Amino acid sequence: MRRRMIKSTVSAVLIVVVLLGVPLGVIDALRISEAEHAALNQRVQLIGFQLDQQLAVTGQVDEKVLAALVPDGDSATLTYPGHDPVMLGTAVNDHPKSSDPYIGPKPRQVTAVLTESWSPTEMRIRGSLLLVLGVAVLATIAACGVAFLQARRLSRPLSDLAQTAERLGSGDPRPRHRRYGIPELDRVAEVIDHTADRISRMLATERRLAADASHQLRTPLTALSMRLEEIIAAQDLMDVKEEAAVALTQVERLTDVVQRLLTDARDTRRSTSTVPIDVDMVIRQQIFEWRPAFRSARRPIRVEGVRGLAAVATPGAFAQVLATLMENSLMHGAGPVTIRTRTTGGSVVVEVCDEGPGVPPELGARVFERSVSGRASTGLGLTVARELAEADGGRLELLQQRPPVFAVFLTAFDPLT
Repeated sequence: MRRRMIKSTVSAVLIVVVLLGVPLGVIDALRISEAEHAALNQRVQLIGFQLDQQLAVTGQVDEKVLAALVPDGDSATLTYPGHDPVMLGTAVNDHPKSSDPYIGPKPRQVTAVLTESWSPTEMRIRGSLLLVLGVAVLATIAACGVAFLQARRLSRPLSDLAQTAERLGSGDPRPRHRRYGIPELDRVAEVIDHTADRISRMLATERRLAADASHQLRTPLTALSMRLEEIIAAQDLMDVKEEAAVALTQVERLTDVVQRLLTDARDTRRSTSTVPIDVDMVIRQQIFEWRPAFRSARRPIRVEGVRGLAAVATPGAFAQVLATLMENSLMHGAGPVTIRTRTTGGSVVVEVCDEGPGVPPELGARVFERSVSGRASTGLGLTVARELAEADGGRLELLQQRPPVFAVFLTAFDPLT
């Protein structure tokens, strides 16, 4: 493209130079020639008039006076009645050029012709043509320079934009935020940067969705695995049926998690699927699911606080939050796990605590940030749990670091509203 732009610009300049330079050179040459010829005619008129005056006054010709009127290097031929032609000055042999003849009035009718060398005039014409040619050459060189600079100014941003688009297509969505001072190219760069931002956000959303999905599915799958182990170890048919019913509940929870992920209910917008729920029932369900794992770890589960509380939440989401807190306590805590329920203001509070080492002091509230973990874990569990609680209009807080006390705040259900 650069070569094409340079060629087109130089071609346009050459056309302009030819169309303007050739006529200008011809016109200037004609102007010089005509001006010199006119000056030659004026000089011969002066000589002829002086000759006519001498004959009219004295009847004689003073050649010395007339010779003084002839420029050096020129020659004049005078003719008047009764005399042979008189030549003044020196003969011109170098490109002689004669003036138009001067013809005096009757009855004398003197004539005069002035001849000069045309070489100086030709040199002036040649100098003028060389000047026009020089200007044309300089204009062409300047046009080449300007064309090269303009081509580079345009081609380099285009190459840069092509590299950015190629980098964008290869999976590097970082915007470059480069501008080039050309409105059209700046607009293209702005569109590419906006596209890169959108692709970057989409990729970040997809990675976040994959991480959240893997973590949210892990807890129900763990519980389902425990139920299947209980079924395998069970000897009584009623125990098998009971464990199978619990496993079926876990499958329903898995379905609910998948549906919630597909509908993007994990963001911070308030969920539209909240309903009044029995807090005690959800707690009993989670205790029943997690009791085998805690029994294997020889850690009891206790329930304290107010009974018969009702809150507004999504059943699956609240169960997932509570399951995350219990799993977190099982993995990182120690001693008995206590689930405590209470009310404060217009909220129902469900606290989960144990006697473990708790949250390190350097983490504090950062424990809810993504990829922040005090131990070898993904650092997503509490983050996802807080997002689920906030989606239902509640919140998840760390009330105490050592021993750890996590609390879920849900909107209390008021049957009168």
